[in-house]
Amino acid sequence: MIDHRPVGRFHYLVLALTGLVMFLDGLDTQMISFVAPAVAKEWSLPVAALGPIFSASIVGLMIGYLALSPLANRIGHRRLIISSTVVFAVSTLLCAAAVNGTQLIALRTLTGVGLGATIPSAVALASEFAPTRRRSSFVMLIYCWLALGFVVASLISGAVIPEWGWRPMFVLGGLLPLLLVLVLLWLLPDSPSYLLPRNPSRARSTLRRLDPDLASNIRILPAERRDAGAQTTTRSPMVELFRRQWLASTALLWIAFMLNLGVFYAVQSWLPAILGRLGHAPSTAVLATALTTIGGIVAAIVIGPSMDRRGPFGTLAVVYLLGALFVSALAFALTGANWVVLGAAFLAGTCITGGQMSVIALATVLYPPQIRPTGVGWALGIGRVGGIVGPLLIGYALGDGVIPQTVFLVMGAVLLIAGVAVLALARISRATRTRAPRADLTSPVTAGPDAPSPVASTED
Repeated sequence: MIDHRPVGRFHYLVLALTGLVMFLDGLDTQMISFVAPAVAKEWSLPVAALGPIFSASIVGLMIGYLALSPLANRIGHRRLIISSTVVFAVSTLLCAAAVNGTQLIALRTLTGVGLGATIPSAVALASEFAPTRRRSSFVMLIYCWLALGFVVASLISGAVIPEWGWRPMFVLGGLLPLLLVLVLLWLLPDSPSYLLPRNPSRARSTLRRLDPDLASNIRILPAERRDAGAQTTTRSPMVELFRRQWLASTALLWIAFMLNLGVFYAVQSWLPAILGRLGHAPSTAVLATALTTIGGIVAAIVIGPSMDRRGPFGTLAVVYLLGALFVSALAFALTGANWVVLGAAFLAGTCITGGQMSVIALATVLYPPQIRPTGVGWALGIGRVGGIVGPLLIGYALGDGVIPQTVFLVMGAVLLIAGVAVLALARISRATRTRAPRADLTSPVTAGPDAPSPVASTED
């Protein structure tokens, strides 16, 4: 019923609501980069004290991704999104009242927990309502809102902090999600696959929002994918990720996440400093870094539909291979004219930031609904290991005298390895589908746990 529906108003509503959640997540995540220097100046903190403030939200994100995202299978995406949004909204508001670094670090960690719990469920919910032919595009679209939040955070910070200080940033970052919660309570639907076995009447009401012509004499049943590993299971989603049929795919997906995020955070962290050391103006460094994010947003317009039409694995592999080329080109552009640097940064961003959006879309296609929030959450959480290690390694390399051009060439090679991992993942996924037995969807409904379940059947 869902997979073959045309895209309509209900889909746009889901995209708007989950996109706004992602936008505010991005806004809150990025604002600390601009707030922390102002905090350090007001409190007379040493530069070294900024590290824990920056890292606090990343630690919280990992906790949210790894520990809380699996709760969606117990309480539903809707409750988890709303409750987690409240958590990061309130903790962000409390940051405005912080009086020392310890309080701010603790509150930013709690904020990260809320952010980390929200994102996987927002992604999983949008992908579940998406028709099969548009699933990657849906996920790419709402992830563009996260990247847009990064960009808007820089614009707002530049206007607010010089005039009113850093505390109003936290007030704004807390009030906006609280206002959004009121809208979510009113309009956000829950996952049909979660509701059907628990509250069939609510599931029917939700699906009637998708299809107002849904007849009352239609018995709605969960539509199980017949791909291997997608069958209904009573096991914990965490256990499923490490079972033999998912273990290799999960490992390769995590490798792609870690390598992509390692390059993404390395570029975001070090590109401004490297360009400054090479004699470029601060405005050029800021604009070049912003263009790496903007490039990803623009690329998503092309990558998402390509993943839907031509296949997610091959498309993402091409993105990474092009990324290896563009990042290597950026290495040689670093000492060039400003327009050369900006153009190379934009092209590199199309594959670095665009690749990060794409690999999340790939995770939603790879995993079935039963384990999707856990699979996406753990991939994001494990990927943060790369996000932590990548900038550290670049810092050590530059400190040991490695020239910036070599650093970027190595990052290009890292994206090449990520492309190889995706190609290997494609091969495993294709082999798994080939071995999987196909069920006869035209069979009548029969009793028993292994009976094929059509999407809907007319009650006699």
